[in-house]
Amino acid sequence: MSAQPYDFRPTGLLPEKSLRAIRAALTVPQDLEAFDSGLRVVLAEVRVQLDAARLAEFIDTWWLIACDSVKDPQGRREMHERAAHATAAAARGEPLPRGDKTWEQLLAARGVQL
Repeated sequence: MSAQPYDFRPTGLLPEKSLRAIRAALTVPQDLEAFDSGLRVVLAEVRVQLDAARLAEFIDTWWLIACDSVKDPQGRREMHERAAHATAAAARGEPLPRGDKTWEQLLAARGVQL
């Protein structure tokens, strides 16, 4: 199954909490690929288990990612670039880079208060 995009263009508002709107709001190719492959897995699980709770969890998770994509598309691209560099460094046996901020600082910069 392949989710088809439709004419959704974020205007600063958060996407609807639907599969179509969430997918349309994703701006980074890596997110689109992960969404599509994850959706295939989740739909297969739902068919076998006859329990839609896993699909609801998938939608909740990806809605948060889509909101982040709408709010900060450049930040999403940079996050994937950093992850690719860290993966390559790990494959070469190099130590992983450490950030200079705590989780609390990172979340606070995103507007999340703990």
